[in-house]
Amino acid sequence: MAGRIPQSFINDLIDRVDIVDVIDTRVTLKKAGKNYQARCPFHDEKTPSFSVSPDKQFYHCFGCGVSGTALTFLMEFERLEFVDAVEALARIAGVEVPREGTRQQAPDHRKLFAALSAADGCFRRSLKNSAEAVDYLKKRGLTGMIARDFGIGFAPDEWQTLGDALKAEHSREDLLKAGLLTENDNGRVYDRFRGRIMFPIRDTRGRVIGFGGRVMSNDAGPKYLNSPETPVFHKGRELYGLFEARKALRRIDKLLVVEGYMDVVALAQAGIANCVASLGTATTADHFHKLYRYCEEVVCCFDGDSAGRQAAWRALENALPTLTQGRQLKFMFLPDGEDPDSLVRKEGKERFLARIDAASPSIEYLFTRLAEGLDLDQLDGQARLASLAMPYLSQVPDGILRQLMNRRLQTLTGLSSEDVAGQAPTVTTAQPKAAKPSQNTRLSVLQRKLLRYLLASPALAGRMSEEVRATVAELAVQDTFCDIVNYIAINPEVDQSDVLGRWTGHAIQAELLKLLETPLGMDIEAAAVEFEEGMVRFVEIARRQERRALLARLQSDPSTENLRELMAKTRKN
Repeated sequence: MAGRIPQSFINDLIDRVDIVDVIDTRVTLKKAGKNYQARCPFHDEKTPSFSVSPDKQFYHCFGCGVSGTALTFLMEFERLEFVDAVEALARIAGVEVPREGTRQQAPDHRKLFAALSAADGCFRRSLKNSAEAVDYLKKRGLTGMIARDFGIGFAPDEWQTLGDALKAEHSREDLLKAGLLTENDNGRVYDRFRGRIMFPIRDTRGRVIGFGGRVMSNDAGPKYLNSPETPVFHKGRELYGLFEARKALRRIDKLLVVEGYMDVVALAQAGIANCVASLGTATTADHFHKLYRYCEEVVCCFDGDSAGRQAAWRALENALPTLTQGRQLKFMFLPDGEDPDSLVRKEGKERFLARIDAASPSIEYLFTRLAEGLDLDQLDGQARLASLAMPYLSQVPDGILRQLMNRRLQTLTGLSSEDVAGQAPTVTTAQPKAAKPSQNTRLSVLQRKLLRYLLASPALAGRMSEEVRATVAELAVQDTFCDIVNYIAINPEVDQSDVLGRWTGHAIQAELLKLLETPLGMDIEAAAVEFEEGMVRFVEIARRQERRALLARLQSDPSTENLRELMAKTRKN
């Protein structure tokens, strides 16, 4: 593509990415106070002198003197030319590189950060002026000091309060883009958050990127309302309270993942500052990658009911590929009817900490769940456990943990170490960080349209016929489009952030982000009809292409095997 890359885009790109994310995937970083350290990748040394500052978004080696930003690191470490490094950094950020003289414009997220920061100030001032909101927080046991530390605010139960307060300094377009205002089907624009206690969500640099709003009465609409996906906020990647935990603790030995904002705040007030919350989504692989940058042990806290145990299982599936050497994952299940907020008030800090220490190791939980209903004294029970466990073992990186898991399986099933090591198929639920070698990642016009509908409403996957679903599942191995549709079909509860989180780092990620930013242009019912008919058309096209490919193979190799395959495909279709 011709034209220079605008400097404003380069500045924004460096500002957009987290230098710790960029460097940690290439050089193993260790937390050292506010910064991170490693042995310098640019010269030989035994004592780490390479320092990365998340606050300054800068690296410096005190040994050889090299320093710079995420962009210069890519240029030096991967020996890239300037333009190639910018494009590599843009791929990490999931954005396209514009060129001067083209219609593309460099995104200016500084305006969004400014709008979000201004909204944060408005919500805090509104809290001070609302006796009702202050009384609610007091009844929940929160002090003014903890409310200040977490920046808790209040959105008045009015339609235009925030929009009116910010319109002099910020355009309506920016306020809509930041998720602070919303627009209905009739074109009416109004405040997204109304009558809610507001929790600012910060990135690792302390910038407000979104909000979570909680109602003060459980019969006043959805309990929690989060900011929508925006250019600066992707809930499948962010964790509430991580910035505050890093600020409060010089060293983080472990992190406790809970479900609600109020749980994080209540535990911090009780003196347990190492808590974070996922933003209304399952804990994704991206979450675990981020958590393990700050500590070696993660404890996930769930309700003890069936829904909580199902959530734990999903978290375990997402975490397995991240469990490299030294990392631990544990599960803590709460008594019936309790949440961390209520339990820490009832039991106190010490007993709650004892519960965290007694959390179940994830690998024990894995084998316990897989062995449910199996008679391990019988050969068929042992064989069934082995077949269930092998795919999960294959997701754990090589190392001590995987060896221990193999030994545990040997003990339970009587298999030899050679049997265990030699049979480890993969599971489709793992995070696909790269396309499979034979998987097609290019999207047709029809596929883009169908994915846009599906991302707008994942429930549309349920509109596919059994025949279409079966075909999609069959093609998922070789086609990324089918892989995404199949994943949503077998996980009907997912939302946009779950899908984005699962395909982070995949070649399709930039395409998904672009599709999310494209207006739907019709109501959901119309999209449902288009999706249903479009999937039937897609399957017809895919089957025709498959038959053509078989005919071509038959012409070049008229073997009985190819003829049988063609006949079978013809009968099937």
